[in-house]
Amino acid sequence: MKMSANTADKDNNVSTNKNISLPISRVRLIMKSSPDVSSINQEALFLTTKATELFVQYLAVSSFNNGSGKGSKSLSYSDLASTAEEKDTFHFLTDILPKKILAGDYLKTLEQIEDEEADI
Repeated sequence: MKMSANTADKDNNVSTNKNISLPISRVRLIMKSSPDVSSINQEALFLTTKATELFVQYLAVSSFNNGSGKGSKSLSYSDLASTAEEKDTFHFLTDILPKKILAGDYLKTLEQIEDEEADI
């Protein structure tokens, strides 16, 4: 009986690994890069990998639904950046996914800010 329980656990573990598409070894490497992490439990590693996968999927679906690529069935960087800026749920990503602007536009904005500060 003990043998069948072990076999069932192994089968369960194999089937759960098939349910994720991110490489667990990469997630482990990222987790270990934190100085606060000394060891990583296998279950915690799996749950972190699955949660990351679900988050990326949610971000992609939200960006696609709010983006301009519906007609062409594509998702662009600008769709992701717009979603990060407009949705409160993803607002923490605005530093990582900033909207792209042309260098000339940025310089004009910078000059306007400097002019406003000089007027004060």
